[in-house]
Amino acid sequence: MLKTLKLENLEAAFDCAVDRWHHDASDFDVLEGIINPLALELAWRNHLLWHEEDKARRTDVDDSAIAAVKRAIDRLNQQRNDQIEKLDEAILAELSKTVTEPATETINSETPGSIVDRISIMSLKVYHMAEDSQRDDIDAEHRQRSLHKLAVLRLQRHDLYVALAQLLADYLAGNKRMKPYKQFKMYNDPALNPELYRK
Repeated sequence: MLKTLKLENLEAAFDCAVDRWHHDASDFDVLEGIINPLALELAWRNHLLWHEEDKARRTDVDDSAIAAVKRAIDRLNQQRNDQIEKLDEAILAELSKTVTEPATETINSETPGSIVDRISIMSLKVYHMAEDSQRDDIDAEHRQRSLHKLAVLRLQRHDLYVALAQLLADYLAGNKRMKPYKQFKMYNDPALNPELYRK
């Protein structure tokens, strides 16, 4: 199923994309045709979001700059959530081609799209922790801490990838039923956020 959905070797694919984007942000289509385009778009949104989150922690800029960053974070986070839902819809459509409706009502608390999202975020953590471990302005103790954290992050990311493969296998075997979930982010909707519609 991972191969059918182009989610095979996701860890290596995301590592490749994240590395390329850090050297050439214009090279979005670095893995076009190799991995699922919805997963790649999700990883791109997380890449942009990561760097906006870094900017939001600055204390040496005017508050208006932080407000602009916060709005960018809200916009990117909405796009990220929309992308997770699109990926889940595509996975469900693919499953419906091969799986008849399972008798089980057992569902998973996390969707495949959410797991791909977490793998993408972990790939960013792996990249930045590796980068931190290679700094020339840190002592040996700092470097060892970073290398230890890097090993843990890689293991945790691999665990997520294994969980994704198992979940898709459970869907195919009829052991679980896929049920997509909508986020309905109210704070970004002027019709649902009272701070916006009351004005």
